[in-house]
Amino acid sequence: MFSGAVLIAFLLTLFAGLSTGIGSLFALFAKKTNTKFLAISLGFSAGVMIYVSFIEIFFKAQSSLINELGERLGSWVTVIAFFAGMAFIAIIDRVIPSAENPHELSKLEEMEVDSEKVKESKLLRMGLFTALAIGIHNFPEGIATFLSALKNPTLAIPITVAIALHNIPEGISVFVPIYYATGSKLKAFKYSFLSGLSEPIGAIIGYLILYPFLSDTLFGILFAGVAGIMVFISVDELLPSAREYGETHLSIYGLVAGMLMMAISILLFI
Repeated sequence: MFSGAVLIAFLLTLFAGLSTGIGSLFALFAKKTNTKFLAISLGFSAGVMIYVSFIEIFFKAQSSLINELGERLGSWVTVIAFFAGMAFIAIIDRVIPSAENPHELSKLEEMEVDSEKVKESKLLRMGLFTALAIGIHNFPEGIATFLSALKNPTLAIPITVAIALHNIPEGISVFVPIYYATGSKLKAFKYSFLSGLSEPIGAIIGYLILYPFLSDTLFGILFAGVAGIMVFISVDELLPSAREYGETHLSIYGLVAGMLMMAISILLFI
């Protein structure tokens, strides 16, 4: 049987993870034909991911690794893990067939698929990549939220609320490209929901399996790698698509708005 403290810690983590679904609910009201909203939303998503990666995740990873390994080695490991995350997602990007790949484009042209289908293919792929990155990010975040709640439930409440606020725009960043690619709000909501579900799953695995093996070093490496993944997706997928679907300035306005929202959500619970 789980103790009351374990149950409370899990419920807090579940709430934080499922907040990605709240972001999806906001995006539900968008019309599929509104490309300006799409451009702003993609820029917003990039702003969310870039800001949280550089301002929060990277420095949390660095602090953890410096505490464990010393300032010089810890800083080096942080940077290596960050670029390793970029390399990891870049390899996946090359392995998974892309509509931007010349061979794929020629196949699409032979099949007489119009340019709108090519754009939809790119959007779907981008949305799935974003869901993957956020899911990976939420997994260790779920472990961290759960363990902090076990140690100090009172302190864990503002931490949980802050993470939930983080997850709302992350839910939008998954929902929007998948919805515009498929036209299915249900499918977009499903992937957004699943990316957040990795947070309570992380809590369960952290408690049942990984708890004896967890260390600040492992957390630091994982978080730095996730920061690299999120930055790569933002500059390689989200921003180029945002500029493609709308005016140049719309994507920048969305980018700034995403950064501002993440900055406020972090400052509210310092």
